[in-house]
Amino acid sequence: MSLAQQTRIARAETSNGVVALTWSDGAEQRLHPIWLREQAPDADTRDPITGQRLLDAWSLPLDLTVSSVHVDQGDTLELTFSDGHRTRYVAAYLRAALLGDNAEGALLAPGQEAWRVADDPRSEAELAVIEQNPAALLEALQSLHRFGFLLVRGLPVEMEGIEGFGRLIGPLRETNWGRLADVKALPQAFDLTMTPRALEAHADNPYREPVPGYVLLHCLVNNAEGGDSTITDGFAAALALRERDPEGFDTLTRTRPKFRYVDEDTVLESEGPLIELDAAGRLKQVRLSNRTDCIDALAPEVLEHYYRARRAFTDIVNDAAFQLRFKLQPGDMLVMDNYRLLHGRSAYRPGSGHRHMRQGYMDRDAVASRRKILSKILARRATQPK
Repeated sequence: MSLAQQTRIARAETSNGVVALTWSDGAEQRLHPIWLREQAPDADTRDPITGQRLLDAWSLPLDLTVSSVHVDQGDTLELTFSDGHRTRYVAAYLRAALLGDNAEGALLAPGQEAWRVADDPRSEAELAVIEQNPAALLEALQSLHRFGFLLVRGLPVEMEGIEGFGRLIGPLRETNWGRLADVKALPQAFDLTMTPRALEAHADNPYREPVPGYVLLHCLVNNAEGGDSTITDGFAAALALRERDPEGFDTLTRTRPKFRYVDEDTVLESEGPLIELDAAGRLKQVRLSNRTDCIDALAPEVLEHYYRARRAFTDIVNDAAFQLRFKLQPGDMLVMDNYRLLHGRSAYRPGSGHRHMRQGYMDRDAVASRRKILSKILARRATQPK
Protein backbone atom coordinates (compact mmCIF):
# COMPACT_ATOMS: atom_id res chain seq x y z
CA MET A 1 0.00 0.00 0.00
CA SER A 2 1.35 3.41 -0.94
CA LEU A 3 2.08 6.13 1.61
CA ALA A 4 -0.73 8.23 0.15
CA GLN A 5 -3.19 5.39 0.75
CA GLN A 6 -1.87 4.85 4.28
CA THR A 7 -2.41 8.49 5.17
CA ARG A 8 -6.12 8.46 4.39
CA ILE A 9 -8.51 8.34 7.32
CA ALA A 10 -11.12 5.60 6.88
CA ARG A 11 -13.08 6.34 10.07
CA ALA A 12 -13.01 8.86 12.91
CA GLU A 13 -15.05 8.92 16.09
CA THR A 14 -14.87 10.34 19.59
CA SER A 15 -15.44 8.57 22.88
CA ASN A 16 -15.16 10.33 26.25
CA GLY A 17 -13.54 13.21 24.39
CA VAL A 18 -10.75 11.06 22.91
CA VAL A 19 -10.48 10.84 19.11
CA ALA A 20 -10.14 7.35 17.62
CA LEU A 21 -8.90 7.09 14.03
CA THR A 22 -8.85 4.07 11.75
CA TRP A 23 -6.55 4.38 8.74
CA SER A 24 -6.92 2.94 5.27
CA ASP A 25 -4.31 0.27 5.98
CA GLY A 26 -6.10 -0.82 9.16
CA ALA A 27 -3.83 0.97 11.62
CA GLU A 28 -5.60 2.45 14.62
CA GLN A 29 -4.75 5.57 16.58
CA ARG A 30 -6.18 7.19 19.73
CA LEU A 31 -5.43 10.88 20.33
CA HIS A 32 -5.78 12.84 23.55
CA PRO A 33 -7.80 16.07 23.22
CA ILE A 34 -5.17 18.28 24.88
CA TRP A 35 -2.50 16.84 22.58
CA LEU A 36 -4.69 17.64 19.60
CA ARG A 37 -5.43 21.13 20.88
CA GLU A 38 -1.71 21.84 21.39
CA GLN A 39 -0.93 20.62 17.85
CA ALA A 40 -3.65 22.69 16.18
CA PRO A 41 -2.19 24.31 13.04
CA ASP A 42 -4.49 27.35 12.84
CA ALA A 43 -3.27 30.94 13.18
CA ASP A 44 -4.96 31.38 16.57
CA THR A 45 -2.84 28.56 17.96
CA ARG A 46 0.47 28.90 16.09
CA ASP A 47 2.26 31.90 14.66
CA PRO A 48 2.05 31.54 10.84
CA ILE A 49 5.64 32.74 10.35
CA THR A 50 7.63 31.03 13.11
CA GLY A 51 5.34 28.04 13.64
CA GLN A 52 5.74 28.53 17.39
CA ARG A 53 2.77 28.12 19.68
CA LEU A 54 0.76 31.18 20.67
CA LEU A 55 -1.68 29.23 22.77
CA ASP A 56 -0.93 29.01 26.52
CA ALA A 57 -1.13 25.23 26.53
CA TRP A 58 -0.33 25.02 30.24
CA SER A 59 -3.62 26.75 31.00
CA LEU A 60 -5.88 24.47 28.96
CA PRO A 61 -8.67 22.91 31.04
CA LEU A 62 -7.69 19.39 32.08
CA ASP A 63 -11.21 18.21 31.31
CA LEU A 64 -11.00 19.42 27.69
CA THR A 65 -12.71 17.06 25.25
CA VAL A 66 -13.39 16.81 21.53
CA SER A 67 -17.09 17.35 20.99
CA SER A 68 -17.32 16.63 17.26
CA VAL A 69 -15.25 15.13 14.45
CA HIS A 70 -15.62 15.35 10.69
CA VAL A 71 -13.46 13.69 8.00
CA ASP A 72 -13.20 15.46 4.65
CA GLN A 73 -12.41 12.94 1.86
CA GLY A 74 -9.99 11.08 4.11
CA ASP A 75 -7.36 13.80 3.81
CA THR A 76 -8.47 16.30 6.46
CA LEU A 77 -9.84 15.99 9.96
CA GLU A 78 -12.00 18.79 11.36
CA LEU A 79 -12.46 18.94 15.14
CA THR A 80 -14.52 21.01 17.53
CA PHE A 81 -13.35 21.14 21.15
CA SER A 82 -15.43 21.56 24.28
CA ASP A 83 -14.03 25.11 24.71
CA GLY A 84 -15.54 26.01 21.30
CA HIS A 85 -12.31 26.03 19.31
CA ARG A 86 -12.52 24.56 15.79
CA THR A 87 -9.57 23.57 13.63
CA ARG A 88 -8.51 21.28 10.78
CA TYR A 89 -5.59 18.82 10.58
CA VAL A 90 -3.90 17.35 7.54
CA ALA A 91 -4.22 13.58 7.79
CA ALA A 92 -0.56 12.99 6.95
CA TYR A 93 0.49 15.00 10.01
CA LEU A 94 -1.55 12.84 12.35
CA ARG A 95 -0.30 9.68 10.66
CA ALA A 96 3.29 10.81 11.21
CA ALA A 97 2.53 11.01 14.92
CA LEU A 98 1.50 7.35 14.82
CA LEU A 99 4.77 6.43 13.13
CA GLY A 100 6.59 8.52 15.72
CA ASP A 101 5.17 6.22 18.38
CA ASN A 102 6.85 3.32 16.58
CA ALA A 103 3.66 1.35 16.20
CA GLU A 104 5.53 -1.28 14.18
CA GLY A 105 8.12 -1.87 16.93
CA ALA A 106 11.02 -1.13 14.57
CA LEU A 107 14.50 -0.79 16.05
CA LEU A 108 15.75 1.55 13.32
CA ALA A 109 14.51 5.05 12.59
CA PRO A 110 12.84 5.71 9.23
CA GLY A 111 15.45 6.01 6.50
CA GLN A 112 18.14 4.05 8.34
CA GLU A 113 19.49 0.76 7.01
CA ALA A 114 21.66 -1.62 9.02
CA TRP A 115 24.55 -3.10 7.06
CA ARG A 116 27.25 -5.73 7.12
CA VAL A 117 30.30 -6.05 4.88
CA ALA A 118 28.47 -8.38 2.48
CA ASP A 119 25.88 -5.65 1.88
CA ASP A 120 28.63 -3.54 0.27
CA PRO A 121 27.27 -0.20 1.48
CA ARG A 122 28.22 2.69 -0.81
CA SER A 123 28.10 6.18 0.63
CA GLU A 124 30.36 8.60 -1.24
CA ALA A 125 30.35 12.17 -2.55
CA GLU A 126 32.67 14.61 -4.30
CA LEU A 127 33.16 17.91 -2.52
CA ALA A 128 33.15 19.92 -5.77
CA VAL A 129 29.77 18.41 -6.72
CA ILE A 130 27.95 18.87 -3.43
CA GLU A 131 29.26 22.43 -3.15
CA GLN A 132 27.53 23.36 -6.40
CA ASN A 133 24.48 21.11 -6.39
CA PRO A 134 21.98 21.23 -3.47
CA ALA A 135 20.31 18.04 -4.69
CA ALA A 136 23.65 16.21 -4.57
CA LEU A 137 24.29 17.56 -1.08
CA LEU A 138 20.88 16.34 0.06
CA GLU A 139 21.56 12.93 -1.47
CA ALA A 140 24.87 12.78 0.41
CA LEU A 141 23.25 13.69 3.72
CA GLN A 142 20.49 11.16 3.16
CA SER A 143 23.14 8.53 2.53
CA LEU A 144 24.89 9.55 5.74
CA HIS A 145 21.60 9.12 7.60
CA ARG A 146 20.93 5.81 5.87
CA PHE A 147 24.28 4.10 6.46
CA GLY A 148 25.83 6.19 9.24
CA PHE A 149 28.88 7.21 7.25
CA LEU A 150 29.87 9.26 4.20
CA LEU A 151 33.19 9.29 2.36
CA VAL A 152 33.76 12.73 0.85
CA ARG A 153 36.52 12.96 -1.75
CA GLY A 154 38.36 15.93 -3.17
CA LEU A 155 38.97 18.03 -0.08
CA PRO A 156 41.96 20.39 -0.19
CA VAL A 157 45.00 18.70 1.32
CA GLU A 158 45.42 21.57 3.76
CA MET A 159 45.34 21.95 7.52
CA GLU A 160 41.94 23.71 7.40
CA GLY A 161 40.57 21.57 4.57
CA ILE A 162 37.53 20.46 6.57
CA GLU A 163 36.23 24.01 6.80
CA GLY A 164 34.74 24.06 3.28
CA PHE A 165 32.58 21.05 4.04
CA GLY A 166 31.66 22.54 7.39
CA ARG A 167 30.28 25.66 5.75
CA LEU A 168 27.89 23.50 3.71
CA ILE A 169 26.33 21.92 6.80
CA GLY A 170 26.76 23.92 9.96
CA PRO A 171 29.25 24.92 12.61
CA LEU A 172 32.05 22.67 13.76
CA ARG A 173 31.87 21.89 17.45
CA GLU A 174 34.56 23.46 19.62
CA THR A 175 36.11 21.18 22.24
CA ASN A 176 39.05 21.45 24.62
CA TRP A 177 41.14 20.39 21.60
CA GLY A 178 39.88 23.32 19.51
CA ARG A 179 37.80 23.27 16.33
CA LEU A 180 40.18 20.83 14.65
CA ALA A 181 42.70 18.43 16.14
CA ASP A 182 45.69 16.59 14.68
CA VAL A 183 45.53 12.80 14.69
CA LYS A 184 49.14 11.67 14.34
CA ALA A 185 51.83 10.08 16.47
CA LEU A 186 53.23 12.52 19.03
CA PRO A 187 56.31 12.03 21.24
CA GLN A 188 54.25 12.83 24.34
CA ALA A 189 50.78 11.66 23.42
CA PHE A 190 47.89 12.98 25.53
CA ASP A 191 45.56 10.33 24.06
CA LEU A 192 46.17 6.87 22.60
CA THR A 193 44.80 8.21 19.31
CA MET A 194 48.06 10.16 19.06
CA THR A 195 50.17 6.99 18.95
CA PRO A 196 50.86 4.47 16.14
CA ARG A 197 49.11 1.65 18.01
CA ALA A 198 46.02 -0.07 16.68
CA LEU A 199 42.72 1.36 17.89
CA GLU A 200 39.86 -1.00 18.60
CA ALA A 201 36.39 -0.18 17.31
CA HIS A 202 35.04 2.68 19.37
CA ALA A 203 32.76 5.69 19.52
CA ASP A 204 34.44 9.02 20.14
CA ASN A 205 34.20 10.95 23.38
CA PRO A 206 31.45 9.11 25.29
CA TYR A 207 32.72 11.06 28.31
CA ARG A 208 31.33 14.35 26.94
CA GLU A 209 27.84 15.78 27.49
CA PRO A 210 26.50 15.75 24.90
CA VAL A 211 28.56 13.23 22.98
CA PRO A 212 29.68 14.72 19.63
CA GLY A 213 27.16 13.72 16.98
CA TYR A 214 29.44 13.34 13.95
CA VAL A 215 33.17 12.74 13.54
CA LEU A 216 34.94 14.29 10.54
CA LEU A 217 38.29 12.64 9.76
CA HIS A 218 40.27 14.34 6.98
CA CYS A 219 43.33 12.62 5.52
CA LEU A 220 46.41 14.76 4.79
CA VAL A 221 49.06 12.04 4.59
CA ASN A 222 48.73 8.26 4.88
CA ASN A 223 51.78 6.53 3.41
CA ALA A 224 52.99 4.61 6.45
CA GLU A 225 52.78 0.82 6.50
CA GLY A 226 49.44 -0.03 8.10
CA GLY A 227 47.05 2.59 9.40
CA ASP A 228 43.97 1.18 7.65
CA SER A 229 40.65 2.58 8.84
CA THR A 230 37.86 0.33 10.07
CA ILE A 231 34.16 1.09 10.49
CA THR A 232 31.41 -1.06 11.95
CA ASP A 233 27.69 -0.38 11.95
CA GLY A 234 27.02 -0.46 15.68
CA PHE A 235 23.29 -0.68 15.05
CA ALA A 236 23.75 -3.79 12.88
CA ALA A 237 25.87 -5.31 15.66
CA ALA A 238 23.20 -4.46 18.24
CA LEU A 239 20.49 -6.04 16.07
CA ALA A 240 22.61 -9.17 15.70
CA LEU A 241 23.10 -9.33 19.47
CA ARG A 242 19.37 -8.98 20.05
CA GLU A 243 18.73 -11.87 17.67
CA ARG A 244 21.42 -14.12 19.16
CA ASP A 245 21.21 -13.15 22.81
CA PRO A 246 18.06 -11.19 23.77
CA GLU A 247 18.98 -11.28 27.45
CA GLY A 248 22.44 -9.87 26.72
CA PHE A 249 20.90 -7.14 24.57
CA ASP A 250 18.56 -6.21 27.41
CA THR A 251 21.46 -6.17 29.88
CA LEU A 252 23.42 -3.69 27.75
CA THR A 253 20.40 -1.38 27.44
CA ARG A 254 19.96 -1.27 31.25
CA THR A 255 23.50 -1.21 32.64
CA ARG A 256 25.18 2.20 32.69
CA PRO A 257 28.99 2.24 32.78
CA LYS A 258 30.86 5.50 33.25
CA PHE A 259 33.35 7.07 30.83
CA ARG A 260 36.20 9.35 31.87
CA TYR A 261 38.93 11.40 30.18
CA VAL A 262 41.62 13.25 32.12
CA ASP A 263 44.64 15.31 31.10
CA GLU A 264 46.49 18.17 32.74
CA ASP A 265 43.80 20.70 31.87
CA THR A 266 40.61 18.69 31.57
CA VAL A 267 38.41 16.22 33.43
CA LEU A 268 35.44 14.94 31.42
CA GLU A 269 32.97 12.40 32.81
CA SER A 270 29.66 10.96 31.69
CA GLU A 271 27.72 7.71 31.71
CA GLY A 272 25.32 5.75 29.57
CA PRO A 273 24.45 2.23 28.39
CA LEU A 274 26.48 0.54 25.67
CA ILE A 275 23.22 0.21 23.71
CA GLU A 276 20.71 3.02 24.25
CA LEU A 277 17.10 3.02 23.06
CA ASP A 278 14.95 6.09 22.58
CA ALA A 279 11.48 6.63 24.03
CA ALA A 280 9.94 4.76 21.08
CA GLY A 281 12.16 1.72 21.62
CA ARG A 282 14.41 2.41 18.63
CA LEU A 283 18.18 2.24 18.66
CA LYS A 284 19.49 5.68 19.60
CA GLN A 285 23.18 5.32 20.44
CA VAL A 286 25.95 2.78 20.92
CA ARG A 287 28.87 3.49 23.23
CA LEU A 288 32.10 1.53 23.15
CA SER A 289 35.37 2.96 24.41
CA ASN A 290 37.82 0.44 25.80
CA ARG A 291 40.23 3.27 26.60
CA THR A 292 37.87 5.32 28.76
CA ASP A 293 35.09 3.15 30.21
CA CYS A 294 34.74 1.99 33.80
CA ILE A 295 31.85 0.53 35.71
CA ASP A 296 30.95 0.72 39.36
CA ALA A 297 31.68 -2.26 41.60
CA LEU A 298 28.14 -3.56 41.27
CA ALA A 299 27.03 -6.85 42.74
CA PRO A 300 29.13 -9.68 41.23
CA GLU A 301 26.07 -11.38 39.75
CA VAL A 302 25.10 -8.14 38.01
CA LEU A 303 28.59 -7.67 36.62
CA GLU A 304 28.67 -11.31 35.51
CA HIS A 305 25.68 -10.65 33.22
CA TYR A 306 27.17 -7.36 32.05
CA TYR A 307 30.61 -8.74 31.17
CA ARG A 308 29.14 -11.71 29.32
CA ALA A 309 26.84 -9.41 27.33
CA ARG A 310 29.66 -6.97 26.58
CA ARG A 311 31.85 -9.81 25.30
CA ALA A 312 29.05 -11.08 23.06
CA PHE A 313 28.54 -7.56 21.67
CA THR A 314 32.22 -6.80 21.07
CA ASP A 315 32.72 -10.19 19.44
CA ILE A 316 30.13 -9.16 16.86
CA VAL A 317 31.60 -5.65 16.48
CA ASN A 318 35.03 -7.13 15.74
CA ASP A 319 33.74 -9.86 13.44
CA ALA A 320 35.17 -9.39 9.94
CA ALA A 321 31.65 -9.86 8.57
CA PHE A 322 30.65 -6.58 10.22
CA GLN A 323 33.83 -4.50 9.85
CA LEU A 324 34.74 -2.60 6.69
CA ARG A 325 38.47 -1.96 6.25
CA PHE A 326 40.08 0.54 3.85
CA LYS A 327 42.89 3.07 3.61
CA LEU A 328 42.06 6.76 3.41
CA GLN A 329 43.94 8.74 0.76
CA PRO A 330 45.02 12.40 0.92
CA GLY A 331 41.97 14.58 0.29
CA ASP A 332 39.51 11.96 1.58
CA MET A 333 37.28 12.75 4.52
CA LEU A 334 35.28 10.16 6.44
CA VAL A 335 32.14 11.52 8.12
CA MET A 336 30.74 9.17 10.76
CA ASP A 337 27.58 9.17 12.84
CA ASN A 338 29.19 8.93 16.26
CA TYR A 339 25.97 7.64 17.83
CA ARG A 340 25.98 4.69 15.47
CA LEU A 341 29.32 4.03 13.76
CA LEU A 342 32.22 2.43 15.59
CA HIS A 343 35.57 3.23 14.04
CA GLY A 344 39.14 2.15 14.55
CA ARG A 345 42.41 1.60 12.74
CA SER A 346 45.16 -0.93 12.33
CA ALA A 347 48.59 -0.17 13.78
CA TYR A 348 51.14 1.57 11.58
CA ARG A 349 54.90 1.24 11.64
CA PRO A 350 56.82 4.32 12.75
CA GLY A 351 59.53 5.30 10.29
CA SER A 352 57.82 3.63 7.33
CA GLY A 353 56.09 6.85 6.34
CA HIS A 354 53.62 9.30 7.83
CA ARG A 355 49.97 9.22 8.87
CA HIS A 356 48.37 12.59 9.56
CA MET A 357 44.63 13.16 9.90
CA ARG A 358 42.73 16.27 10.95
CA GLN A 359 39.63 15.68 13.01
CA GLY A 360 36.58 17.76 13.82
CA TYR A 361 33.11 17.26 15.22
CA MET A 362 29.58 18.38 14.40
CA ASP A 363 26.47 18.15 16.53
CA ARG A 364 23.59 15.97 15.45
CA ASP A 365 21.02 18.73 15.37
CA ALA A 366 23.05 20.80 12.89
CA VAL A 367 23.41 17.91 10.44
CA ALA A 368 19.78 16.77 10.77
CA SER A 369 18.56 20.35 10.35
CA ARG A 370 20.52 20.83 7.14
CA ARG A 371 19.15 17.60 5.69
CA LYS A 372 15.56 18.49 6.54
CA ILE A 373 15.80 22.07 5.30
CA LEU A 374 17.34 20.97 2.00
CA SER A 375 14.55 18.44 1.59
CA LYS A 376 11.91 21.14 2.14
CA ILE A 377 13.58 23.60 -0.24
CA LEU A 378 13.97 21.07 -3.04
CA ALA A 379 10.42 19.75 -2.58
CA ARG A 380 9.10 23.32 -2.80
CA ARG A 381 11.09 23.97 -5.97
CA ALA A 382 9.72 20.79 -7.54
CA THR A 383 6.14 22.02 -7.13
CA GLN A 384 6.76 25.51 -8.49
CA PRO A 385 5.61 26.13 -12.08
CA LYS A 386 8.42 26.36 -14.60
